[in-house]
Amino acid sequence: MAAEQKYTKEGFKKLQDEYDYLTKIRMEEIKIAIAEARSFGDLSENAEYDAAREAQGLLEMRIAKLEQTLTNARVIDESKIDKSKVQILSKVTLLNHNNNRQVVYTIVAEHEANRREGKLAI
Repeated sequence: MAAEQKYTKEGFKKLQDEYDYLTKIRMEEIKIAIAEARSFGDLSENAEYDAAREAQGLLEMRIAKLEQTLTNARVIDESKIDKSKVQILSKVTLLNHNNNRQVVYTIVAEHEANRREGKLAI
């Protein structure tokens, strides 16, 4: 059994959105590509068919990984966070002493970290 991972509401929604996109849109695109490649004839020497099947396999692996992640995910309840100390979902302000600029970051779980989005891993 995989370990439980904590997510913000936003992080969990991103996972759900990616899962929905892959299962509803991307999978259909690959099915169409496979059908089109089949129409080219002999499958034993059909590079388009091989490429489409390989893409399908990779997509199915990603979907399975997302399913496992979503099953083991726990959304953090922001109302139960202790604001007296820095932890997940805390907003912290850092000061760069070289240029005297402040930057605000949100502390998130490691798998949601993205400095460009202002999210630092706990």
